[in-house]
Amino acid sequence: MARAMYEYTKTILKKVSFSSDLFCKELEKALTRLLPHEVKELTIWLKEYTVNKPDLSACLAIIRE
Repeated sequence: MARAMYEYTKTILKKVSFSSDLFCKELEKALTRLLPHEVKELTIWLKEYTVNKPDLSACLAIIRE
């Protein structure tokens, strides 16, 4: 079940990536729902996903808080 939440989170983040505000909000929600090791996996995925999306990379600061 937990792995399903991780995959679901990635799907949602991809769908809302057109808006940095929505992306940040969904990322904040995901951080409260995912397990610590999934957050680490998501961080790695986010770094790769946002390489060519500078408007979304600002949301990575949420993870570092």
